[in-house]
Amino acid sequence: MAVCDFNMCFTFVWAGWEGSAHDTRIFNEALRRPELNFPHPMGGKYYVVDAGYPNINGYLAPYKE
Repeated sequence: MAVCDFNMCFTFVWAGWEGSAHDTRIFNEALRRPELNFPHPMGGKYYVVDAGYPNINGYLAPYKE
């Protein structure tokens, strides 16, 4: 999993998960573990994530019908 800022610079990378791990599992684990220093959106902002991630407060995934 990787996070980029608006300048296309990586701000977080977490490698090493097996290929069969779902994006949501990795994302939830990154949110759960404070020692990873996962960058959370601040001040009413949000991150745009792809369809493999959940729509939760601060993270906006595409609408699924």
